Amino acid sequence: MPLFKRERREGSPPGAVQMRQTDRHPFRLIDGYIPLHQPEFSLYRSIREAIPVVDAAILKLVRLTGGVTATCGDKRVEEELQEFLRTVPAGWNQQGIQAFLDCYLDCLLTCGRAVGEIVPSRDGRGIAAVLCGNVSDIQVKEAGSPLEILLALRRSDGTTEVLPRQDLLLFTPYSPSPENPYGVSLLHSMPFLSGILLKIYQTLGANWERAGNLRFAVVYKPGEEGLDDRRLQERSQLLAQRWSEAMQSTRAGSVRDFVATGDVEIKVIGAEADIPDCQAPVRLILEQLISQTGIPPFLLGLNWSSTERMSSQQADIMTSELTALRRTLTPVVEKICRLWLRMRGYDCPFTVEWEEINLQDQVEEARAELYRQQAAALEKKKEEEI
Repeated sequence: MPLFKRERREGSPPGAVQMRQTDRHPFRLIDGYIPLHQPEFSLYRSIREAIPVVDAAILKLVRLTGGVTATCGDKRVEEELQEFLRTVPAGWNQQGIQAFLDCYLDCLLTCGRAVGEIVPSRDGRGIAAVLCGNVSDIQVKEAGSPLEILLALRRSDGTTEVLPRQDLLLFTPYSPSPENPYGVSLLHSMPFLSGILLKIYQTLGANWERAGNLRFAVVYKPGEEGLDDRRLQERSQLLAQRWSEAMQSTRAGSVRDFVATGDVEIKVIGAEADIPDCQAPVRLILEQLISQTGIPPFLLGLNWSSTERMSSQQADIMTSELTALRRTLTPVVEKICRLWLRMRGYDCPFTVEWEEINLQDQVEEARAELYRQQAAALEKKKEEEI
């Protein structure tokens, strides 16, 4: 005998449960990010893939930083060294030290660290290739001294194996600190704002889809006809069928009018809700994201002001940022050049030199040079008169 008796209630069945799946952007990893000490390399790559402006900013930094060479006291050795830097294989059908540094710096900015490998030739008298490694497969371990580190290979079963020939491996951290001695990504402060920006874009797309694919609500009021439930249901089904035929004819390119008797009201679902203006919040978030990269917005195609141009202050700040990146990469180039010279049997000193960074307006530089020459001429004339 049941403890509780259920009374049967006659009437219409209950309505469907009003539950549905929410539309989300495809980059779920950004929404589920929880700040931890372990870097999320896949998260940083998702940010670059989801936000083109961030990806373009990193590519701009990589390309503006390039341009390296080396000079020696012995001109013959210098020519051989420059030829090596120009033709050394860098993997993936790339050659030249610049191709290696572009990939190396791209990984350094994105993941906060970069690893590479120097591959010696079979005869041991040269370098066969310089390759970039996948930081996701490498674990950094502390050695016996604070000045030394060991690179270990992370296997699929969770174990690690210290790689041999540590002298042939390259490792560079980006902006290391006592809390993060192995580097911090340039994108480490972007996941939260990136998630908000993607939600705005997803909502914007859903609103425009609603505006481009209209939904109609057809309401029939029988009025004083006094139709019973069966006839009312039949008439409602007939109206729905005729309305569906009219909409299908419209999609096919023909026009079919919808004619009905009685009080019929047709409304567009969601017509009262206008598409919100997202320009202000999107710009506010993009300003925060771009400020992390240090690149002026107009260089990324964001013309927020009609008078934007590269000022001398912006050029100086940008030059200092690129110089700092070059200081980070210089030890890597020096290690490669030093090893090549030793393997070739050369003992001459060398210097790594970078191309001059020129971000100023050529016209303004020429005018400034003219003023300096005129000032020097006036000073020389004054000395002669005295």
